[in-house]
Amino acid sequence: MQPLNLPACHPKVLREGGKLFIFDPLRRKKVALTPEEWVRQHFVNYLVKEKHYPQALLANEVTIALEQLSRRCDTVVYNLYLEPLAIVEYKAPSVPVTQQVFEQIARYNLSLRVKCLMVTNGLEHYCCRIDYDTPAYTYLKEIPAYDVLGNL
Repeated sequence: MQPLNLPACHPKVLREGGKLFIFDPLRRKKVALTPEEWVRQHFVNYLVKEKHYPQALLANEVTIALEQLSRRCDTVVYNLYLEPLAIVEYKAPSVPVTQQVFEQIARYNLSLRVKCLMVTNGLEHYCCRIDYDTPAYTYLKEIPAYDVLGNL
């Protein structure tokens, strides 16, 4: 897999029947190893190890209802009361982070109304804070630590 602009991570990768799988500690199961999943596992590791996000307050592939359809958020970050704080959207390294990606995650946020939206392709990482009073988005210079995220 392609090297990423994230700290080193050593996920469990398995080969079964000629296919590669990666163990997802949040879902507690092996999943198909795709470029997007490679980014997800590295970014979750970064959030937990570098930004001190409690692993127990992160969830992958969270199903939400959106306009009478079922959609899945790649990762949702929760506070201690299990209220959603942030949504993370992953793309493969070959997929550029564009306005369309932010529009996709913003649609998911219609259901959750989180404080922050994060998007990464493993090479570029973006985070924006949402002010529902104005309404406005403010792009942050870096991914906030967990204790900062709750106070945004």
